[in-house]
Amino acid sequence: MRFIGYFLLLALIGYGLWPYSSVYRLDEAINQEDTSQLAGMVDLSAIRANYKQRLAAGVSGVLPADDPESVMGWIRQNLAHLGDSALEQAITIDWARETLRDSVTQATGQSPPYLLAAIDFAFFESYDRFLIRIGDLGRGATHVRLRLEGTQWRIIDIIP
Repeated sequence: MRFIGYFLLLALIGYGLWPYSSVYRLDEAINQEDTSQLAGMVDLSAIRANYKQRLAAGVSGVLPADDPESVMGWIRQNLAHLGDSALEQAITIDWARETLRDSVTQATGQSPPYLLAAIDFAFFESYDRFLIRIGDLGRGATHVRLRLEGTQWRIIDIIP
């Protein structure tokens, strides 16, 4: 019985340390010119969806919800279409790398950027989500959200 308890404790500790190994791999990936390693760690469609949701919330506050046949309805519809195209072009793997590198450089002043030195907070939001804060809270910190997808932790949101 004691063996099972130790095994469960070891498994829990291993699960708790697992995303930190992904953070270490992320540190290596953002410092490489080749983005292939970083591409496997970033879910661009999830990042775009999160940005689209934030943009839609902003548009809803600015443009009233009128009849779809009205001018305002037409503007809202076209703004949503243009927003999707703009997100496709703006949010790329190079954007993710540069955003992370710039955040780390701003937080530490080091060049080349060293992610592990810039992390102010890193912990679980839930059993399958992990949050990293680069820089001090309230001083332009960048938040990076990771989600467990299969057996790999992947970045699903970057909030500079």
